[in-house]
Order: sequence, then structure tokens, then C-alpha cells
Amino acid sequence: MRQEKTHLLVGGLVAMGFDPSGKFLLTVSHSGRGLFAVGTWERIARDSAVLYPTQSAIQGIGPLAGVSVSLHERNERIEQIVIRSPDGRFELLGESDGITVRALGA
Repeated sequence: MRQEKTHLLVGGLVAMGFDPSGKFLLTVSHSGRGLFAVGTWERIARDSAVLYPTQSAIQGIGPLAGVSVSLHERNERIEQIVIRSPDGRFELLGESDGITVRALGA
């Protein structure tokens, strides 16, 4: 069975996480925050203000404005972030140059 992969260009990735509903992926980079729709992976919001997570969470943007989103962070000891979507349909590998999204078998 062939597994679909998508690459999201997020240069300088610092952290990423899903909103509580699992509909959105919020990314934090050295050049701001981005919000992607899960499944289509279309970027639907962008904020170029440079903010970093506090206690592994950050405020959302766009449709998530005012929502605190829990994040998984990269740092000098953790170069890759591996997370799964809340529904288990996708596995994401986050590195400094972006995120590889792999669709998991149904």
C-alpha cells in the first residue's frame, strides 16, 4: 500500500501542535506562526510577529484566535518532532526546514 506524503515548508520550525478539535495544525517558527487545515494542509492563517511558546503552549491565530494550543518543541537537544494527528490519520515529522506529513493506512 502506497503512503501519501506532503511537505509543508516552515523554515526555522520551533514547535507545532494540533488544536483541541484536531482540525488545525499550528506551527511556530523564527518568522512567526502559521495555521494549516488538517487534511488539505492549506495554510489558512499567518502571523509574522515573532513569538515563542511559553510552557509548551501558545495562543492560536485566525480561527484559533484566543485558543491556547499545546505544542511539541524542537531545541538544541531535540532536532525532530514526531507527532500524530488526534484522529490517528496522519504522522508528522517536524525538522528545521519544514514538516513531512505522512497519511497512515485507513
